[in-house]
Amino acid sequence: MAGIGFVVRKLIKKDNLTGLFTGYLFSTIITAGPWLFTILALGSITLFGQNFSTLDEINDFRLCIIYNFSCSLVFSGPLTIIVTRFIADKIYAKDVHEVPGVLIGALGLSYFLQLPLVVGFYFYYIDLPLEIKLAAFSNYFLISGIWMVTVFITALKDYNSISMTFGGGMVTGIISAYFLGKVYSQVGLFWGFNIGLGTIMFALIARILAEYPYQSQGHFGFMGHFKKYWDLALCGLFYNLAIWADKWIMWLSPHRQSLANGFVSYPNYDSAMFLAYLTIIPSMAIFFVNIETNFFEKYVHFYKEIQEHATYKQIKENQEGIIQNLFNSFRGLFLFQGVISFAAIFLAPMFFVWLKINFLMMGIFRLGVLGAFFHIMSMFIFIVLYYFDFRKVAMWLNFLLLATNIIFTFVTLEMGFPYYGYGYFLSSIVTFAVSYGVTFYYLKTLPYRTFISNNSSVA
Repeated sequence: MAGIGFVVRKLIKKDNLTGLFTGYLFSTIITAGPWLFTILALGSITLFGQNFSTLDEINDFRLCIIYNFSCSLVFSGPLTIIVTRFIADKIYAKDVHEVPGVLIGALGLSYFLQLPLVVGFYFYYIDLPLEIKLAAFSNYFLISGIWMVTVFITALKDYNSISMTFGGGMVTGIISAYFLGKVYSQVGLFWGFNIGLGTIMFALIARILAEYPYQSQGHFGFMGHFKKYWDLALCGLFYNLAIWADKWIMWLSPHRQSLANGFVSYPNYDSAMFLAYLTIIPSMAIFFVNIETNFFEKYVHFYKEIQEHATYKQIKENQEGIIQNLFNSFRGLFLFQGVISFAAIFLAPMFFVWLKINFLMMGIFRLGVLGAFFHIMSMFIFIVLYYFDFRKVAMWLNFLLLATNIIFTFVTLEMGFPYYGYGYFLSSIVTFAVSYGVTFYYLKTLPYRTFISNNSSVA
């Protein structure tokens, strides 16, 4: 994502408030577009949808979106990260003729692999009216398609059209849901939301095809990367599973909501965690615009000098420059996110009263804020590991996040309601501590790993 990050950074460096605000707004939309769209649109539709549908129908609508959002993210994870690596390799080789074909092939493969799961869930397990099943079925593949399409838009530099697409899609979805909901009730809300998602997905596809105006070829050229980068595919699976593991486990709690149609959830836990995740959006924007771009410059300089036969002294100086840059960046980001997280925890009672949120969510929300704090710091560390192609260590760290989240959440589930949320928090802090230590150890031995352990000719 560093490519578009440099363009947004120029906007921020205009040295005026408009440029600063616009730059970070674009950065936020690019880094968290699908997530923000879903939260804002779903929240708006839920509010006005109560005028056209019953509370049970609104609840079914909300649960369909949550199930689709979580499952599509998890099952798309391995494929999206492999396609990301394939596109990155093609851009590095300055050979992007296969991009349109890969976009079509990746979408087709993603849909083909997930089709049996979605058909089985909606048409054989969940008991809903047929028209709602069809709407939920379509919704799943629209969300899944957006996950894949966002892989390709990170290589574009037209932040303006990307931001307008997400914003326009959200507005279209809300307006469509309002007018269709007035006429068709629950099914109208669903198809209105789908129209917004479809607007985003197909507008982004059109933008990608305009950026890469080549014939459709090499549709499955990325398949060879699964054998070469199998550990990267597991990273995508483990990480996305880790995001949702605690939520799925908490659906087994005594406080869960089990509906007659087959849906199971724990609304207080889910909502508290969704709100907690909102606190990390500013750090995502800052990392994308400032930290990743600054690090990328040091990273490119390190390898460029090696290719130009730099001396060992120069290599060590460049290595120290990378380590110092990352240390300073992470320290600043740690403090920045720490202030936001502390403010969210301290001001939570006021926001809960203002937004009329159930106070039973307070403890879970506060632990979720702390967990999200260490979670996002771990994610930034994983990105650094991906840059240096330390795939296996990244895979094990992602597995650590998943395993500890599962184990700690099950333990705290048995301990009872006062401990709900501790599982995710403890998992995030353990993963961050281990990831931080391992990553800086690897960076201290970077020349050895560059010339020996990560050198395919030596292997």
